[in-house]
Amino acid sequence: MLLQTEIEKTLTRRAFLARSTTGLGAIALGALLRRDLFGAEAAINPSPKSKGALTSLHFAPKARRIIYLFQSGAPSHIDLFDPKPKLGQMTGEELPPSVRMGQRITGMTAGQKALLCVGPAYPFKHYGKSGVELSELLPNIGSIVDEIAIVRSMFTEPINHDPAVTFLGTGHQQPGRPTIGAWLSYGLGSENDNLPAFVVLTSGGGGQPLQTRYWGNGFLPGNHQGVLFRSQGDPVLYVSNPPGLSQVARRQLIDAMQELNRKQLGALGDPAIATHIENYELAFRMQTSVPELMDIAREPKEILELYGAEPGKSSFANNCLLARRLAERGVRFIQLCHRDWDHHGGLPEGIKTQTKNTDQASAALVKDLKARGLLDDTLVIWGGGFGRTAYSQGEIRKDNFGRDHHPRCFSLWMAGGGIKPGLVLGATDDFGYNVVEDPVNVHDFHATLLHLLGIDHKQLTYRFEGRDYRLTDIHGDIVGKLLA
Repeated sequence: MLLQTEIEKTLTRRAFLARSTTGLGAIALGALLRRDLFGAEAAINPSPKSKGALTSLHFAPKARRIIYLFQSGAPSHIDLFDPKPKLGQMTGEELPPSVRMGQRITGMTAGQKALLCVGPAYPFKHYGKSGVELSELLPNIGSIVDEIAIVRSMFTEPINHDPAVTFLGTGHQQPGRPTIGAWLSYGLGSENDNLPAFVVLTSGGGGQPLQTRYWGNGFLPGNHQGVLFRSQGDPVLYVSNPPGLSQVARRQLIDAMQELNRKQLGALGDPAIATHIENYELAFRMQTSVPELMDIAREPKEILELYGAEPGKSSFANNCLLARRLAERGVRFIQLCHRDWDHHGGLPEGIKTQTKNTDQASAALVKDLKARGLLDDTLVIWGGGFGRTAYSQGEIRKDNFGRDHHPRCFSLWMAGGGIKPGLVLGATDDFGYNVVEDPVNVHDFHATLLHLLGIDHKQLTYRFEGRDYRLTDIHGDIVGKLLA
């Protein structure tokens, strides 16, 4: 009893007064200078408002959410999006030194006696009113080519998978910084109090492993980390009640823990405790919202057929349909990670398999969003972490060859959310080796994403260890040609 009395005294007097003197003054000053903090914002501050750390957006947004269809392992731009007839004609010939210019290559091909050119594994076709050329393996994406913008001039810095994925996700090659989704969760919050702002879905097997830090929060509070939804078993680990524990009993248990957590927060002021409090409450609310969300069997037959989705199975198609359902419910950043695009060998058959797994559902997502009026404010992105080499890794056979990693250029496409449709941006040389027109680096890409969401990339910052960090670090220019 004595211990409880001492804690209460600490909470009500010492901790409160010590920690709140400046806070009370700030509230008073805020009441004088920013009346919108206390209501009536619509009359005083008409700029768009967010539910995150940003009290208001920097300008009117084009997009409210992002669906990122990340293709892990790096699809070959040369075989899918960037036609190179001259490269095909030179198959089996040495890559000219004037093309490579001594640029760094990986240890997997550096020891080869020769770097022999190899053209696309499959023919390209013209699609849409604009006649854009894509691989014949992409007939469904070809059917929406007038709705999307293809960037053929992306380039990056890392030459190996893990740093490349880390760089694309965080703007830095070293682990430890927040990912795009974490930044948006922090800055904008979620539009649905019963679901996380940042959700991750995975599919595919083999290939490069998916590290949980690829959707990590870095140095941001833990409640901004991406939440992995599983397609089989419990949708979210540890959210369901254990056998024998009723919902009422779970609520009572959480209430008791939260009371202790709040007392500890008052005594220590540790932000990690506040994160625990938020996460417990969100997890409890998710117990009712997530099972309904994940039940795609509720969808009409024609929608399941549009995506090629099959309830009860794990697939990229199912995840694309779930992405649309998450977007409808106000989730801010939805990241789909599909593995097994790492074709160092067996590329012709491997890329055929992966396009079969992804082409229909990727296009269906864009079509479905458009039909529901969601595409205008949903930004869809499809792409990997870097490109593949114009030369073969290993021997070239009639029906088999491979390609190594290539950071100098690669392709991705985007749709909706303020993106100019029917656009092909940038160009590479005749070998798909170097960018020759409108280069777009990863920082520019990030700056443009934030711009479409109404955020000035230079102003979304977080102070950590005495420094203000941002997604684009000290780089990044908005790619104006991509904007509608």
